[in-house]
Amino acid sequence: MANSRNLKNRSKPRSPIILISLSVAAITFLFILHSSSSPLDFSFSSPKALKNLLRDRRQMQSLDKYLYWGDRIDCPGKHCDSCEGLGHQESSLRCALEEALFLQRTFVMPSRMCINPIHNKKGILHQSDNASFEERWAANSCSMDSLYDLDLMSNTVPVILDNSKMWYHVLLTSMKLGNRGVAHVEGVDRVDLKESNVYSNLLLINRTASPLSWFMECKDRNNRSAITLPYSFLPLMAAKTLRDVADQVKGLLGDYDAIHVRRGDKIKTRKDRFGLYRTLHPHLDRDTRPEFILLRIKKWIPPGRTLFIASNERTPGFFSPLSVRYNIHNEWREAIWHRVWSLSTLGARPIYPYSPRIDPHSSSIGIRAKDRLPGSLPRFENQH
Repeated sequence: MANSRNLKNRSKPRSPIILISLSVAAITFLFILHSSSSPLDFSFSSPKALKNLLRDRRQMQSLDKYLYWGDRIDCPGKHCDSCEGLGHQESSLRCALEEALFLQRTFVMPSRMCINPIHNKKGILHQSDNASFEERWAANSCSMDSLYDLDLMSNTVPVILDNSKMWYHVLLTSMKLGNRGVAHVEGVDRVDLKESNVYSNLLLINRTASPLSWFMECKDRNNRSAITLPYSFLPLMAAKTLRDVADQVKGLLGDYDAIHVRRGDKIKTRKDRFGLYRTLHPHLDRDTRPEFILLRIKKWIPPGRTLFIASNERTPGFFSPLSVRYNIHNEWREAIWHRVWSLSTLGARPIYPYSPRIDPHSSSIGIRAKDRLPGSLPRFENQH
């Protein structure tokens, strides 16, 4: 009996250890079971699930203050009834993004961008003649996330779309906060918006009171030292589908040099107040003719190179004289525009990983050759 009592006494201290071990094992099992059924599961069934998770996490970790300029680029304001060219709209959008970056706020991006008819020559974006303005605008616009890679853009400037659940949540929160939630500002310098406690602690800054184009808020936009985001920022943020198209176009072109020649709209003559026909750039027509182009580019581009010319010149064979020194291929137009370009971009927006700018201090703004940059696409700047 004594021996059995001793054995019982010795076995009692072990029971708490066993219970603790069983409890830990049960908790571990429940944790694993919960993790496997959780929406934040790390065993993703598809790349789309991973992308959605990363987007949700980025939004959760994004800046907790927001900047809103309007539901359309340059709108509200006097430009709501028009659709400017892509160069104009990108200047406005870049200005708004720069302010969001400066204020360290998340930018509320319009969910759609209108496409000027000049970019829709092939009629791929259709509209009805009997449609209202709102219906025509919707028919001649593209979703912003089909044009830009918003996840890639958010690595530099956090952005959300104005049709997202996050934006609706921000609006509801701002209404609950009352005066501490939102400020409607007009004519306030961005430095004051950042440093003044009246604005800096608010959840939302609403910029829709200004009737001007967005880029007018960037007063020093001609001062390159004041530019936070380079001109190439938005082109480099193109959606992956469009970047793939650009790669295909570059593959068709091979090793080449490119120049941009803007003529069409710039050489038009208009009547002045005295009734005389004049042009804003008197020497442009002369300086952009093939014989003058040869003189301008010969020190940059050696003979025998393949030359790609981006231009809004409509005269067939206008640049053919350049073939005495360079390889000019007319069949590129069919290969590029029909095989790749129009099928993948809806004929609406040229995509370019490089955006050449014309020197504003040059006596002739007709042409600027790129110094042997093979593999880069030119930008068609036939509108502003």
